[in-house]
Amino acid sequence: QVQLVESGGGLAQAGGSLRLACAASGSIVSINAMGWYGQSPGKQRELVATITSGGSTNYADSIKGRFAISRDNAKNTVYLQMNSLKPEDTAVYYCNADGVFGGVLTVTWRRFDTWGQGTQVTVSS
Repeated sequence: QVQLVESGGGLAQAGGSLRLACAASGSIVSINAMGWYGQSPGKQRELVATITSGGSTNYADSIKGRFAISRDNAKNTVYLQMNSLKPEDTAVYYCNADGVFGGVLTVTWRRFDTWGQGTQVTVSS
């Protein structure tokens, strides 16, 4: 199985910065896309940013130019640099990854699509 552990959330003032990290662990064969999703109270979970194994990125319009997603494939870790934070960025941020896990034998390989437990980001005005 594959587990995702997020870190780096917390409290920031408007205009400030935070950096989130999400590390994947387990019997990982490969990871395709990794991404961050945000969920505000009473709202559905929404895409923030995603990044493929090749480095192609996709961002929500609301955070373009302020947030940057990156990943370290050697460490199976994805980051979200959050700059120029706004109160409306307040949310629980969830990490997601999909790929293949399994053992040495390819017959044991299975696809995974896993979520982290979430990390709270609160931006005060």
